[in-house]
Amino acid sequence: MRQTYDLDLTTQGPLYPPSEVMDEHGNFIVIGAINRPASNGKVDTKWGSAIVANDSEVPAFGKTAPYDIIEEFTNDLPQHLAERVLHTLPLPLPCSNYPMLFAPEQYPDANSEVRPSYPFHMTPIPDFDQSHGRQLLEPITLKDWVTAKGELDVLTSKNGHDASFKFEFSGLIPNSLYTIMSLRQRDLDPSHPTRPGPLGIPNVFITDEQGNAAYKATMPNPFPDKTTPGANRIVNVVVLWMSYQLSHGGAIGRYGLGGDIHAQLKLRAPSFQEFMTKD
Repeated sequence: MRQTYDLDLTTQGPLYPPSEVMDEHGNFIVIGAINRPASNGKVDTKWGSAIVANDSEVPAFGKTAPYDIIEEFTNDLPQHLAERVLHTLPLPLPCSNYPMLFAPEQYPDANSEVRPSYPFHMTPIPDFDQSHGRQLLEPITLKDWVTAKGELDVLTSKNGHDASFKFEFSGLIPNSLYTIMSLRQRDLDPSHPTRPGPLGIPNVFITDEQGNAAYKATMPNPFPDKTTPGANRIVNVVVLWMSYQLSHGGAIGRYGLGGDIHAQLKLRAPSFQEFMTKD
């Protein structure tokens, strides 16, 4: 079976933190699911774009609360937003309720680190020296970010066990390291979340001078019957820009959630229900 998908532009991983990208004012730049108050007193969550305050209410993991929205915007960016310089999130992560250590073997103390927010082009790369030739030297703005496009082709094997994921990208940040993450059905389970992992190892690629790239991985039994005991289907893929320009083996990042990984493309909703693989 084969299916092709257009990936959606985003700045968001889970709902909290609201975004994996900040501006120079310390507010979240959210392109993704926006939590707004509903007329019935509950929360209405719909896809959109907004500047969200970094002191928005943070509910328990698995719950939602309305974001403190400063300004909403559309694909036709106003000039004052188009020129916003993109930043990492500070550590500890603000507005976060996701109880996850992303690289437990490599960085068991990552969640206790304290760091400021950095402009993307000034993130302090470990062991860096000026003679190494850092490629990203100019600020990355929101208008640079929103040019990203991606197409995903998923194909199951004849034996019914494997599936290949083939990506084509354009408009990404040029000359940069990216990671692709698989999101599985139990990664956001409020009771026992599983750790998000890479879509294949190695799971990184580098864009060219125009921001073009390609990536392909074959995954073992990625779409088991969800009623099978222990099943943990891939339900989404997320394309992550790596602000520290590091790869972490079997982990998608050191801090996650905007600390060092920044979602730029994904599917809007859980997908791949049409696929079934087997052991």
